[in-house]
Amino acid sequence: MLIRERRIYVIAVVITMAAGLASRRYGDMLPVFLHDHAGDALWAGMIYFGFRMVWIRRSKAWAFLLSFVFSWGIEFSQMIQMPWLNEVRSTMLGALILGHGFLVIDLVRYTAGILCTFVIDHYFLSNRRSSYEH
Repeated sequence: MLIRERRIYVIAVVITMAAGLASRRYGDMLPVFLHDHAGDALWAGMIYFGFRMVWIRRSKAWAFLLSFVFSWGIEFSQMIQMPWLNEVRSTMLGALILGHGFLVIDLVRYTAGILCTFVIDHYFLSNRRSSYEH
């Protein structure tokens, strides 16, 4: 049972990651609102699904809270400007994970992304999992 549940979250992480990267790459094809906000919201949603994938036995509320702490922590860490940390941020992977500069709007984007993925998890993925049990 855990393997099936975990597989759902692996797929959710991959889809969310692909959508986030596509929103960065092809953002000019999106409506302005999505172009401006989707990437960060999808990143935070991927974090939520990732926590659910790794800690499958923990509650959705736990993943919800941990996602906030993690994503907001990353954002606030952008206020720290140390040479070695800026060097990490200058790489593509470092920039994708750690970002570049603190923005309050990113906190709103992360919140929206986590809320959306929590709702998807609660109403769609949880229902999907329970259908495996019957």
